Amino acid sequence: MLVVGFPTGVFQANCYLVAPAEGEACVIIDPGQDAVEPIAEAMRKHRLSPVAALLTHGHFDHAFSVAPVCDGDDIPAWIHPDDRGMLTDPLQGISLGSAEFFGGKLEMREPKEVRELVDGEALDLAGLTLTVQHTPGHTRGSVVFGSELDEGGRVLFAGDTLFAGSIGRTDLPGGDMRTMTNTLRTKLLPLPDETVVLPGHGPSTTIGRERASNPFLLGLDDPSATGPGRGL
Repeated sequence: MLVVGFPTGVFQANCYLVAPAEGEACVIIDPGQDAVEPIAEAMRKHRLSPVAALLTHGHFDHAFSVAPVCDGDDIPAWIHPDDRGMLTDPLQGISLGSAEFFGGKLEMREPKEVRELVDGEALDLAGLTLTVQHTPGHTRGSVVFGSELDEGGRVLFAGDTLFAGSIGRTDLPGGDMRTMTNTLRTKLLPLPDETVVLPGHGPSTTIGRERASNPFLLGLDDPSATGPGRGL
């Protein structure tokens, strides 16, 4: 599997291009702010052709470029229905401070074709199988995408659900710490330790590393371990 990742925009959200190998079809995960040119450059460099854009959630730092990217290549966007509204009203998902940073005005639109993700479904795209898991907590419609690696093991595109040493913040509209705790306990902790986690911000990690050292996972049953987390 080929994974090309790079941070985008003011909030440095990670965008990923995923393909079986160079010169093949690919999916684009989280085409965020200022992502159009980096995506085009990476596709030229690795001779990739996109077939779909997948969104881990609707926050604009992960979805801002989805319309121009999808419509420019005539490909669909996939998003969980609970976050779809943010594609046309991005301010509904961000903090007051973030809205003020952008002058209280942030315009987005849906791509021409939007398909809705279903919890537990397997997407067969670009020669890859990506399993969708609904992981609410950061937003109501947050999801993660999991895939088996050819060389063995598993990779998880975690969006803003899990980071190296932290989790997505839960104090934004649609966020909820109790829901996040349940997501972490039931959806992520059962994964094998060797699962490689590619998060929506920051460096990669593994489930085993986070199980052993992430304070939000260590303290899942401790009500005092409920800080706001990271993210937009």
